[in-house]
Amino acid sequence: MADIPAKITGGVDTHNHAHVAATIDSAGCLLGAASFAADTAGYQQLLGWLESQETVARVGVEGAGSYGAGLGPLSGGPLASGQSR
Repeated sequence: MADIPAKITGGVDTHNHAHVAATIDSAGCLLGAASFAADTAGYQQLLGWLESQETVARVGVEGAGSYGAGLGPLSGGPLASGQSR
């Protein structure tokens, strides 16, 4: 029987000075969470952390049009099309 990869969803809650990222599995169980500075170095660390969380199928970014705007251009991937709320 082939292994079927779990669907992992990431989320980022953006703020002026820090962004908090979390990942959950398909059952809604928290897999991990971490906080990162809201600057270029923190964006890179956040994206690296998300990439280290198995296979993340999608990522939602709260405030993609304001505090989270810096994340999209850096990702070139799932964060690039984040929607603002």
